[in-house]
Amino acid sequence: MSNEFAIAAVTRTLRNLLNQIINADFSGLPDDTRPTAEITVTTLPLDKVRNGDSSRNQVNLFLYHAEPNTAWRNRDIPRQVRPGESGHPPLALNLFYLITGYGQDDSELIGHLLLGMAMSILHDHPLLSRSEIESALAASELHQQIERIRITPQPINLDETSKLWTGFQTEYRLSAAYQVAAVLIESKRPTTTPLPVLRRGSEDQGVFAVGTPSPLLRAVNLPNHKPGAELGDVLTLEGNGFTSDLTVRLHNEHLPAPLALTPLAGGTEVTMRVQLPDTAVDLQVPSQWAAGFYTLTVVVQRNGLPAWVTNALPFALAPQVLSRAPGSIAVGALPAALTLTCIPQIRPEQRVSLLFGGREFSPDTISTPPDPTAVTTLTVTIDDVLPGDYVVRLRVDGVDSIPVTFSQTVPPQFDDDQKVTITP
Repeated sequence: MSNEFAIAAVTRTLRNLLNQIINADFSGLPDDTRPTAEITVTTLPLDKVRNGDSSRNQVNLFLYHAEPNTAWRNRDIPRQVRPGESGHPPLALNLFYLITGYGQDDSELIGHLLLGMAMSILHDHPLLSRSEIESALAASELHQQIERIRITPQPINLDETSKLWTGFQTEYRLSAAYQVAAVLIESKRPTTTPLPVLRRGSEDQGVFAVGTPSPLLRAVNLPNHKPGAELGDVLTLEGNGFTSDLTVRLHNEHLPAPLALTPLAGGTEVTMRVQLPDTAVDLQVPSQWAAGFYTLTVVVQRNGLPAWVTNALPFALAPQVLSRAPGSIAVGALPAALTLTCIPQIRPEQRVSLLFGGREFSPDTISTPPDPTAVTTLTVTIDDVLPGDYVVRLRVDGVDSIPVTFSQTVPPQFDDDQKVTITP
């Protein structure tokens, strides 16, 4: 691969190609177009080409711009980096050259002749051969580059040309621009090569490939079309691939680890039921769960295969208001304190408010004893409300308690134990 001499190698190769003009036969040309003086090919800046001597014929090759090649700048060099190794991209460049013809005694016709010959030579060499590059500058190792170097005419308008010549404070001459790309200069930083893999996995077995569809969770259905589940409710899960050993996993941001539940008996490959525990089963449930939003997944364990985990679906676990006191408050006694108890236990980082009818009140105090079986007690000051019956809802992390009794399905009724009456 090429090194830092690559730019000079390209310039020397182009100059060698243009040297063919020196040995051309001009005998059949008219006197005003036939070069009679010496012809030289130079690689000088525009302001140094003539240097006060206009007696010679001259073809000048000037590298006026070099820019990164976007196609190669972030790619590894082919055959230099093997799979698993971390290499360093080469310095990939596009080179832009300006070719100008100068006639003896400032003859424009001879200058046009020389420029036309130079353009014809480059037209016949759209690709620089490896032998041409090696003979020009073998030390560059550019001839070993995998990517071939291509010469392409470069459009350049009068405005750009004028700025270029004006920058060198020299008189404008008819010129042609070419792009030469891509020149890849290899990075000198070493490649990071990992050691060979001696063992794939704990038993040198690699990954498992199974030709059956992966389990999928489609829906989490709540009983009685509730807006949120409550402790003790049975959830119905729909999907496919519910076979072998199944575990339902539930995650909440306030719990230190996901909760795991075993499905109820009687499930099929496309449906299963799972029951949320309540205090009748485990007295410590109030401290093990948290009201709010959960994500639910199903873990499928098949014989001889790693566990598969389905996609996750959300569901809400609503807080349950166990009691409120007093159930009746005289309007003349306002402001008055309302005390509620609820499960699951409310955690310090959770957001809590009380919805009293259509108004929202912030709790004055929230008390959760260290006993894992205890309930949380809240006190809220109620003020500036009119006489009437008010439904009480507790909102925890955006999930409201459900003040509806489902003993009668048509129509649903508000639970009297979730109401507070303000008397005149």
